[in-house]
Amino acid sequence: MIKKVKTATRKKAVLKRATVEKKQPKIFVMIPTYNEKENIQSLIEAIEGLHINNLHIVVVDDASPDGTGRRLDQLAKKRSFLHVVHRLHERGRGTAGIKGFKYALEQKADMIIEMDADFSHHPRYIPELLRTARHCDVVVGSRFIPGGKDLDRGWIRHSITKLANFYIRRVLKIANVCDCTSGYRLFRRPVLETIKMDNTISLGPSIVQELLYKATLRGFRIKEIPIVFVDRKEGKSTFDWRIMIQSFLMTLILKFLFSSLRRVEIHENKSKPVRKQ
Repeated sequence: MIKKVKTATRKKAVLKRATVEKKQPKIFVMIPTYNEKENIQSLIEAIEGLHINNLHIVVVDDASPDGTGRRLDQLAKKRSFLHVVHRLHERGRGTAGIKGFKYALEQKADMIIEMDADFSHHPRYIPELLRTARHCDVVVGSRFIPGGKDLDRGWIRHSITKLANFYIRRVLKIANVCDCTSGYRLFRRPVLETIKMDNTISLGPSIVQELLYKATLRGFRIKEIPIVFVDRKEGKSTFDWRIMIQSFLMTLILKFLFSSLRRVEIHENKSKPVRKQ
């Protein structure tokens, strides 16, 4: 009799645990990489160490010459939560990010966090991103709100970042976000579905402001949390003046293309207000 009671209790516990897991949102952390062999294992282990239920990682590697892709394949053999996407003939932060977002959506992700692989975006902020997402649609890890910092970079890079943010906020009229160039963000699934990943035009880092601008135009709720941005310790940054100039020009292109698109859509659907998820 006692044995039957114990068996029934165990079955109830298993059923309860399965029910809880079913209710928990499916979370994907999306990380684009190029030559990040020195960082990627430590980053994955740090995210794993957060012990967040139903969390998966997808890394999109652009055929890194340093063997990042091969290292990821080795790590994935022992980690079912780790997904690796190899891009053999494409390169670029923008298209790699879109590939990762689309993969996460195909895997039925409810929330997707994008971050860099070099520890400038520290995994310790992931729990706070998730907590804040309970009350909004997009969460931005910000260096430029109280509590946020931008460390270990020279005054030239720091000044460029501040100028870029001022420029983007003024041109695209994004008044409610202080750090428009932050690539450490969380998106709820309906945001990316509404934006439509196949309609993006940015090939490089300007994908950051493109997605933010489109989310703003669609009326989604955006909040920021403070983060401390620390410049990479290992590996080499891909930032250069060419990328900076392209990003400044792309901001004007985004303004020209998508502000007009917004006016057309509002005219065609003026009886249908934007739905906030």
